[in-house]
Amino acid sequence: MKHILLLALLLAGLPVCGQKAPFAIRTIPLPPEIADKNNQFSGLYLRGMELLLLSESRLQDQAEAKVYGISLSSLEAQLAGNSKDVHYKKYRIRGLDRIRARIDSACQLYEGLEGLTMIGNDAYFTIETATESAYCYVVKGSLSEENATITMDARYLVPLAKPALTDGTHIHNAGFEAATGYNQSLLFLFEYNYFTHDNIAFRLPTAAVRNDVPQYVPVQRLPFRITDLVYEGKNRFTAINYFFSGDEDSVYRAPAADPNARFIRSGSGYQNYCRLISMRYRRDKITWKPLFELPREYMTYNWEGLAAYWGGYFLINDKYGPSGQSTLLYLQKK
Repeated sequence: MKHILLLALLLAGLPVCGQKAPFAIRTIPLPPEIADKNNQFSGLYLRGMELLLLSESRLQDQAEAKVYGISLSSLEAQLAGNSKDVHYKKYRIRGLDRIRARIDSACQLYEGLEGLTMIGNDAYFTIETATESAYCYVVKGSLSEENATITMDARYLVPLAKPALTDGTHIHNAGFEAATGYNQSLLFLFEYNYFTHDNIAFRLPTAAVRNDVPQYVPVQRLPFRITDLVYEGKNRFTAINYFFSGDEDSVYRAPAADPNARFIRSGSGYQNYCRLISMRYRRDKITWKPLFELPREYMTYNWEGLAAYWGGYFLINDKYGPSGQSTLLYLQKK
């Protein structure tokens, strides 16, 4: 009987007494320039010996278009207790204003950069548009270490059709926030994947082809938001699965009878929730399973960036959370 109960608890995704968390959570102090909430970070990417931090680059708010690069060696020294300084540089994004003008002229309203991934020196970004816009976009730029710039290719503009509800309306403030590269391909997941009809991701199998057409990839129905994605090898990925309790995000609420409702209900109301999930792309379909639930004190942050490093993960929020600024965590494998 005891073994049956234990199995039932595991299948239900409930904590079991004595079970150890697989990660120790470390907070990495950031310099004031990077911690500034106005950066509104929306993605992470590990490139060589740098951790790249993508600013949302809201041009309509006169924000600077930029990506920060933090030295991994300085992060390692800080985690080891050997240094308090984080060394970084800023990559200015050139030409994004012209791409924004193209998008706006097509009556698709630019809102900001949401996802970042790279193949070689080519940086690929996803652009989120206003809710009423029918498309989001993938754009590309070339990163120069010498000039500390990312120069956008004005000719590269790939539209991604937003999935819609059965009445044709779009999910409020949702875009393709999760982007990753793998096997010389690109994969983009929409933020909302709980449609009662088809849930799909987009794949660009040959990123070097300028006019390549995105291909549909079915996604197993998945509650809450997907805000970033990282490739782990062998067609496996890890993603941030996040729920915000605010009324404006009511579409993400699982119905009371749904098994997922237990994660987000708090009495008669709702609470924020965040976990990492493992995803697998196999037989032309993406499936998923839970990986790690963040401790309660970290669920009030809006986690938007994820990067895998030495069996653990870097996580960063935008500006929402108890600190009122950007917070960088390292989930260190035990």
